[in-house]
Amino acid sequence: MFRRALYILTLLTVAAASAHAATLSVVLRDTQGAPAGNAVLTLTPAAGQTIPSRLPEQATIDQRGQMFMPLVAAIRLGGRVVFANNDNTMHQVYSFSAIRQFEAEIEKGQRSKPVLFDKAGVAVIGCNIHDNMIAYVFVSDAPIGAVTGATGETRLKDVPPGAYKVSIWHPRMAAGQSPIVFEMTVGTADASIAHTLSLVPEKTASMHGQHKQSY
Repeated sequence: MFRRALYILTLLTVAAASAHAATLSVVLRDTQGAPAGNAVLTLTPAAGQTIPSRLPEQATIDQRGQMFMPLVAAIRLGGRVVFANNDNTMHQVYSFSAIRQFEAEIEKGQRSKPVLFDKAGVAVIGCNIHDNMIAYVFVSDAPIGAVTGATGETRLKDVPPGAYKVSIWHPRMAAGQSPIVFEMTVGTADASIAHTLSLVPEKTASMHGQHKQSY
């Protein structure tokens, strides 16, 4: 009986917290007005406010038609990524990025062992056999975040009221450019974030054709 009462109390507490939380609607575009899909937006609460991570603990990056899907995967710090090969050829997936170095041969129809990412940052993923293939693993210690879709939009639900640092990253930011960072205060009412990103053009026409869509 005590456990049931505690369970009900927990549900009521969560429901009450959600009732006072806000939904943030995010719209990101480039300087030409085109949707900025595949951007990662994260929220980090001010000191003293603790929020359990909502970013995925594990993600899967598929390989089809000699391209990675999705182009950008966002996971929590300490999360893992599985690489699935649903292509008609073998792939040699690798990364020489500062936050994680690894290499794995994946036969067609097979999946890799989960790759651990225990440092925050961005890992660029490639294939030793197919130079045109590229993907990004965004590893964050921020508790709230999402990747924008093809329309450059996403929604962050049940954001508790408080002060936050907002960070925006996109794979087509200029080399050496830091993520866009600004502060905002979230209340109990729904709100929106609209931002224009300065992005470099796609590196090659072939990569543009492969990765311009939303996965």
